[in-house]
Amino acid sequence: MPDASPNPHPSPLRWLALGWRDLLAHPAPGLLHGVLIALFGQLLLLVAHDRFWLLAGAFSGFLIVAPILATGLYAVSRALATGRRLALREVLAVWRSRDPRLVRFGLLLALAGTGWVLSSAGLITLAAPMPIEKPLDFLRVVVLAPEPGLFEVWMLQGALLAAPVFASTVVALPMLVDRPVPVHVAVGASWRAVANHPVLLVAWALLLALLVALAMLPALLGLVVVIPWLAHASWHAYRELAPDRREA
Repeated sequence: MPDASPNPHPSPLRWLALGWRDLLAHPAPGLLHGVLIALFGQLLLLVAHDRFWLLAGAFSGFLIVAPILATGLYAVSRALATGRRLALREVLAVWRSRDPRLVRFGLLLALAGTGWVLSSAGLITLAAPMPIEKPLDFLRVVVLAPEPGLFEVWMLQGALLAAPVFASTVVALPMLVDRPVPVHVAVGASWRAVANHPVLLVAWALLLALLVALAMLPALLGLVVVIPWLAHASWHAYRELAPDRREA
């Protein structure tokens, strides 16, 4: 297949539309991913619902590593672009291959999630006027505090820590599935895409966060559809943002 040239006007709304088209064209792999991720999230809620830091740590790691969990769906979108529908065993082969690049990347993302939880815990422990032990404590003491400040600083800290993770993954993860390039090459391409389209990709990051947050509201059930939808959309974002993409 010839090289895909970058679209001169990349658009997150087009990525979402193309991702939705892919999900409708071959829904089974995506919905299976979505169901498994939603069930895992429900298990986290069941185990840690009354222990704030355990819940925060579990969900932070869960959300940061979720793009790794959806890597098989990039292969689905790649195949659909050539008119093929992958069998489920072919999608699962992305996982069974235990690609060391994806394993290393997943471990790095897990470490990033751990760093966020530890730094967050340090901030809240030092600055909160009372101990935070349960999610309701955090809501009452931090989110609904009569005087603004701590919650805003906490959100800013999260954004500053999330930004380099997003910049390192937005193009890199699909590229690692698509091409036999080293991790550092894929991460470099990801950062170049952000440098070339900073406003666009800030908007994309906010849109991803908003859609995932809305999907989590109805008892995480929205994740069944939103996770595969965003995975397919992320593939199309990569295709438009990575100018040197070649089919692996």
